[in-house]
Amino acid sequence: GREWITPALAAAAAAEEWTVPCFEKLLQDPEAEVRTAATLNLPAVAGCLGQDGSNVGEGTTTTAPTMGSARVSMERILSRATALTNDESEHVRAALASVITELAPILGREWTLSSLLPPLLLLLRDQVSQVRLNLIASLGALNKVIGVDLLAQSLLPAILDLSEDNKWRIRLHVIRLIPILAQQLGADLFTSSLAAVCGRWLGDHISSIREAAVDNLRDLSALFGREWAFQHLLPTVRGALRHDSYLRRSVAVRACAAIAKVVDAPAAVETLLPLVVEAGGDTVPNVRFAAARALRDVAESVDRGSCRVCIYPALAKLCDDVDVDVRFFGRKAMQSLEEFLRTRGDGNEAVATVPATAATMVKEGMMSTPPAPMSVATVVH
Repeated sequence: GREWITPALAAAAAAEEWTVPCFEKLLQDPEAEVRTAATLNLPAVAGCLGQDGSNVGEGTTTTAPTMGSARVSMERILSRATALTNDESEHVRAALASVITELAPILGREWTLSSLLPPLLLLLRDQVSQVRLNLIASLGALNKVIGVDLLAQSLLPAILDLSEDNKWRIRLHVIRLIPILAQQLGADLFTSSLAAVCGRWLGDHISSIREAAVDNLRDLSALFGREWAFQHLLPTVRGALRHDSYLRRSVAVRACAAIAKVVDAPAAVETLLPLVVEAGGDTVPNVRFAAARALRDVAESVDRGSCRVCIYPALAKLCDDVDVDVRFFGRKAMQSLEEFLRTRGDGNEAVATVPATAATMVKEGMMSTPPAPMSVATVVH
């Protein structure tokens, strides 16, 4: 059908006198599928119009291109692209949002600001969240052309709006984009605009969002460093550890373990490990077995002495917990930890110093009875 013509037009765009009018007609085709296909080829057509670099803005330093056939053709295409921001099909608008920023390096800074930014702002105010999300996901090319300050000024309101979208999948996509945005915005601008949002996601009512929020805190800590993480993220995590909801406390324990993986060992031992150990005494079993898992994870980030003095005793206590699920996860974490230490090559001393199995734990008085076999139903529960 007609949707397959647009790639061919992009390849032959050097013949402007007939390809540009044909492409314009495809952008106005009565079928939404054809308009979508044509829209997705906007960067290819525009790139061919400016491939010689003489008539179309190039990179981030060139000013608006001089008047000529290529500029006239590009203006016609930009006019059609702007009209697509009001297209009746959300699929066409979503396609436009996903590719329109790729025009910025072709146009250059001056022309991008004067002619491309207005339709971008219209797309940012689109009622369909997927349209806004597609635009935000393609910011890299635009950032290189107009700079981070203008980018933040234009886009941050839309990002904040999407971060609280009613559709959880949209929120999930935004979370996954946050590390990329943080790298583009820099620590200062990101802190003042988006850092607080990242902490709020820990309390989302969708479990996938909470898990993604934990990964997000880890990635941000790795990007901006321990000092930044402890100043801007850890207070939110501490608050979640004291929250009335056991779900908030559980996810906060996992956040401590995740951040511990990307900070230096002394910081993990002094600041994060005590929070996880304390969570092992929570009144709700779900938080305690989350702490058992977290203790095992934190062990990979700390020294052998901390494993022996802090982690092993805490896990031993959880192995003898009154709740069957906590005992299961405690023993599983203990076994995994011992295997990890042996694999790392420093486990002999640690295993010799503390009980290595449930049997020796009973013998040394650290567990009242040997562990009972766990049923599949118990594990699933």
